[in-house]
Amino acid sequence: MKKKAIYIVMILAFLTGCISQKTISKQESLSTEQPNNGEKTMIKKVEKTNNEWKKMLTPEQYRIMRKRGTEKSFSGQYNDHYEKGIYYCPGCDTPLFSSETKYDHGSGWLSFTAPFDENHIEYLEDNSLFRRRTEVRCAVCGAHLGHVFDDGPGPTHKHYCINSVSLDFKRAESQPESESNHSEKSDKSAKKKVKTENAIFAAGCFWGIEDKFRKTPGVISTEVGYTGGHIKNPTYKQVCTDKTGHAEAVKITFDPILISYEELLKVFFSIHDSTQLNRQGPDIGRQYRSAIFYYNDEQKMAAEKIIKELESSGRPGKSIATEIVSASKFNKAEEYHQQHYEKLKKDSNGQYGTDSCLI
Repeated sequence: MKKKAIYIVMILAFLTGCISQKTISKQESLSTEQPNNGEKTMIKKVEKTNNEWKKMLTPEQYRIMRKRGTEKSFSGQYNDHYEKGIYYCPGCDTPLFSSETKYDHGSGWLSFTAPFDENHIEYLEDNSLFRRRTEVRCAVCGAHLGHVFDDGPGPTHKHYCINSVSLDFKRAESQPESESNHSEKSDKSAKKKVKTENAIFAAGCFWGIEDKFRKTPGVISTEVGYTGGHIKNPTYKQVCTDKTGHAEAVKITFDPILISYEELLKVFFSIHDSTQLNRQGPDIGRQYRSAIFYYNDEQKMAAEKIIKELESSGRPGKSIATEIVSASKFNKAEEYHQQHYEKLKKDSNGQYGTDSCLI
């Protein structure tokens, strides 16, 4: 009886896969014209035989891109990769995703909120594994990339769950100018160069805080340093004495079209305990204080507003200890502190070590 049940399940799985593949094959034969800001663009198809693809791609690329495979979670080479640039299709060199829309979903696979260009992506119904999903493919060569879901962050709320093997990365400085500009606004139709703004936050050890902000869509760049004190050009060792008045802080350059200052404030309050005075967890001292260093009156008012809202809601449970201070000189920290988590090797569980700074 058990053998019979197993055979029935295997037959059903086989039939489901066949039905799914037929659905995909039918959609592949459709026109590749897709809307793009009210216009339609015809994408030229790249067609090769299986043998040609096998010669061109690595065995793992062929398995995933041509046979609709999936790489093991937390194994992708681009999972924790946050350089600025564009991710291309290895099969036809079509730009597919920009680093500007990359974020950490925690799923174990590469995640984006939007494609580089909607015309470069093909969406197909996938009924395999006894559930309905939306497969994402390269519109030019038909390479399987992954799937798209509706559980991503705003403003798109899309979650493009992509295999790293299905992408090649090119740094921003190595891109053609037109593509580099496009990456700054990959999910926006604006053709002007992005106007950026800056923000400075202190929330304990700057290693973990910087890492979290770097993974926030709309954040263009970050650097860690020291600010708010009275010593000129302080060193890390000096700041650790708690005698300089400086706080460990993160300076953020962001695109206000993709993320507002108020939204950054919400991220800031969500990634640390703002009720702790002159400390954060095991890190104790004024250098680990919670502080917002504002650049203008608009930032100051936004900070005051959100603190008032938080205290009125009663969510913190205690009084908020976060200081709101006018921004002064930001002293960039030593190079080994910059993007520190990205320089560390991850442990076997795919998790970073302590958030605490070491003296």
